[in-house]
Parts: sequence; structure tokens; C-alpha cells
Amino acid sequence: MLRSSRQILGLIFRSLVIFTVLNQAVNAQQINRSNSPLLAGRGQTEALQINEVIFQATGFGNTFMVVTSEGNVIIDTSLAANAARHKELLQEVSNGPVKYIILTHAHGDHTGGVDLWREEATEIIAQEEHYEFVNYQYRLQGLFGERNAAQFPALARNLAPQAEQQQISSITEQLENFGAAIKPTVMFESEYRFELGGTEFVVMHTPGETYDHLSVWIPQYKAVFVGDNYYSSFPNMYTLRGTKPRWALDYVESIDRVLELEPEIMIPSHGEPVLGYNNIEVAASRYRDAILYVHDQTVLGMNQGKDVYTLMEKIKLPSDLDIGEGYGTIAWSVRGIYENYVGWFDGKPATMLSIPPSDVYPSLVEMAGGADAVATLARGYFDNGSFELALHAANIALESEPNNQSTLQIKLDALQALLARSKNTNETGWLQYGIRQTQSLQNR
Repeated sequence: MLRSSRQILGLIFRSLVIFTVLNQAVNAQQINRSNSPLLAGRGQTEALQINEVIFQATGFGNTFMVVTSEGNVIIDTSLAANAARHKELLQEVSNGPVKYIILTHAHGDHTGGVDLWREEATEIIAQEEHYEFVNYQYRLQGLFGERNAAQFPALARNLAPQAEQQQISSITEQLENFGAAIKPTVMFESEYRFELGGTEFVVMHTPGETYDHLSVWIPQYKAVFVGDNYYSSFPNMYTLRGTKPRWALDYVESIDRVLELEPEIMIPSHGEPVLGYNNIEVAASRYRDAILYVHDQTVLGMNQGKDVYTLMEKIKLPSDLDIGEGYGTIAWSVRGIYENYVGWFDGKPATMLSIPPSDVYPSLVEMAGGADAVATLARGYFDNGSFELALHAANIALESEPNNQSTLQIKLDALQALLARSKNTNETGWLQYGIRQTQSLQNR
């Protein structure tokens, strides 16, 4: 059943409250929830009604349903682990035939429920870059399986279909470059339009989070679904688990394209909708301008001959553009922009060599008096609050003596100190991974 007008007013009030905090740093409660992403929306007992025909099931990746008189349109399908719950919530609103599934992009938290939602006559729509992107993910599934398990241990089993997970062990021995299952039945280049039950849907290519990213515009309701091109943190323009380059200017152009529509409802695939064009313009413009600022400052620094570490350290958002770093960070984005433009070579001849700097570390540790001596140096850094330097020094010592207990302990202390002050979900995942590895070495 559709909700009452009183409930809709409640939604509008809640969304306006949400808007006031959209661009602040993600608070501790949100971070804790994001560290267990499978729990997002777990307590939801009924679908969130966005307007008279649009409904949302919340998860790590939301699922949306647009109800029409001739059947329903599903936009994104969340993780496989969320799909059954999302389907149950949404079908309590309407169990009409699923005429279309639209995938804003090919990440697993958007595609995991396709098979559950798909019916015999369902059309599945994706942008044409979907073909290469799913093959890219398939091609590197062994690597991504390991990195996803490190960054999102709770999600590791749900980021790919079970059948594909079973192939991960064999993919490390042989390679099939174009072996991914292609589920979309319609793939378009720039724009695709269709009508269902008197409602027009305009599906637009809006690259940003991925090359195959799209947005969905419903003119009748002035509603736009923006996938992962907008959420309440600086975007993850470089993800630590690994990805193809994410171009800052793609985000900028795609956000501009959305704003040109003058939407009254903007619906991201993570979080809740933003209502009212004035609110949308403020939020999306600030998001776009923050991305453009970081891009332009990075490129300016590159042209001035500054190295990437200097730029990672020095570039900060001005207060009026500070949209928080709960998911992506400015420093990682700076490095992503820098290396996306010019690659890994930093202009230093030593960087050309196939022999890594770490091959020198054992000799340096020996000259310093052994791993215990370097561990003492690391402890001094730690005691002065320089946890990053303590971690670097410990890693150098461990190249010489991998099982040195005093070094492992200071490394563990540094990782735990960095974790205690971390407010970024991705950083938290990798620090926890480092802690687990270090503890494993201690217990050998």
C-alpha cells in the first residue's frame, strides 16, 4: 500500500534534516555502520516511499522500484546478500511484473540481485561500457577477491556471484580475458529512452564512479537517480582495493548534466534522497566544486614541479567545500589524479629500476645495529605521536628480520594508534587488515 500524505511530509522533514548534515564529515555512528555494511538497512520494516511511485529498500547499495500501471522498473539491485530482503520490502508495495531493471553501474553492490529480480520478459539496461567493465572485474577477480576481503571482510562473500567466486582459485592458473556473464539485454552509448505505463524514463551516460555509470531521469516526477556519483563524503576517486582511473572531470561534467535537468528529487544509491531543487543545487554544486578544486590544485602543483607526496600532504579543501572524508580522502584522490595523468614514473632515475628500494633495507638495518635498534627508532617516533614514521621504520626493520617480536609489537602499536584516530571507512578496513596480519606473525 502507498503511504499516507502525513508519512510523506515526515519523509520530507527527515530529508531536509539529512540535507543539513550531508556535507559534514561522516560521524562515528555512520562509520561504525559502514564497517559492517551488510547491516545497513537491516532494521527496515517497510520500503521508504520517496514519492507516489518511487520506493527505496536500503542496504549497502539501495534498491529502488518505480511503480507504473503496466509494471515496475527496478533501479539497482544491491548486494546478493541484501536482494531477497529488498525484494520482499518492495513487493509489499507492488508485486506487479518487473518490466525493466536498470543498473547504474556494474559494481557488485548494484548488480547482486539481478537474477532474483529478473523475470522472463524483463529487459536489463546498462551503458555499453558495462561489457568491458564486468570483464575487467572478472579478469582480475583473484586480485579483487583478496583485496575486497581485506577492505570489506564482512562483504567478501557477497561482492560476486557464488559461481564466479568458485572460479577465483582457477583464474590464478589460467586467464580468460572476456569470460564474464553479460546480463544486460539493452546497452546504449549516450542516452536511452523508454515509456512504461505513461511514464517516460531517460537513461543517460554519466561517467564518474565508473566508465559505465549512468543516471536515470523521470521528467514527470522531476526525479533523478544518480547512482554513486554523489554521496555524503568526498568521493572515492581512488579506491584502495584497486580500480581503473576515475576521472575528476567526468564527475564534474556528469553532475553538471544532472543539475541542468533542475530535478526536485535527487536519489543516490547510498544514503537517502535530497528533496527540493534549491537543496539539490547547493549539495550537488558543492560536491562538484570540491572535486574540481582538488583536481585543479593537483594539476597546478604538477605543473609547478611538486612531487605527489607534497601535494598529498598540502592540498586541503577550503571550509566552504569541506564535504567530509568518511569514504574517499583528499590525499588518495590527489595521488589518483596525479598518477592517472602521468602514470607511476616520478622523474627520478631510480624509479625506473626493477629492483625495489626495499632490497637495500636489510643492509641499512644491519648498519644501524639490527632490527631491535630500528625498532627502538620506531618506538621513539611512536612516543612522539609520529605513528606514520613509526610504521615506516618498523616495516624497514621487518624486511631484515620478519619475525622480530619487538618490531612486530611497535608495528602493531602504530597500526592500532592510526586505527583509533581514523574516521575513514576504507582506511579503517586496511588498518584492521594490517593488524590481523601483524598479530598472525606474532603468534607463529
